[in-house]
Amino acid sequence: MARVYVSVGSNIDRDRNVAAALTSLQREFGELQQSTMYETAAVGFEGDPFYNLVVGFDTELGPREVAALLHRIEDQQGRQRRAAKFSARTLDLDLLLYDQLVLDEDDLKLPRPEILEYAFVLRPLAEIAGDLRHPLAGSSLAALWDAFDAAAQPMWPVKK
Repeated sequence: MARVYVSVGSNIDRDRNVAAALTSLQREFGELQQSTMYETAAVGFEGDPFYNLVVGFDTELGPREVAALLHRIEDQQGRQRRAAKFSARTLDLDLLLYDQLVLDEDDLKLPRPEILEYAFVLRPLAEIAGDLRHPLAGSSLAALWDAFDAAAQPMWPVKK
């Protein structure tokens, strides 16, 4: 059984799409460990703010199977794959960590590089898995978050 962490993001009909994603993930994988949901400005383009959070769960599926299932859930929420990399999204589900697996292939990189690049990925991940060591950086996720320049990428907890 592998422990998996997935980032969830949306800036189109955010409430509905994030709720649908969480429902689908729970139906597929069972109990979810869930971070706080954060609102963040769009990164890399002008657009509506995103909701972002991270979930953790256990699975017997392999990493490629998990990634394919995440794509299917995105597609069910109307994800447009032909859009630019930095663009509005109905739903964005990214496989961040699959146990301590290190994988570097064209279509799947683990751990996902964005963990070390974006506050909206690292902060919620560190919140639910702070003691976990990043497979490449070697430091705990909590230590990586403590050292991160969060002022450059502001985010706010979503009050629900």
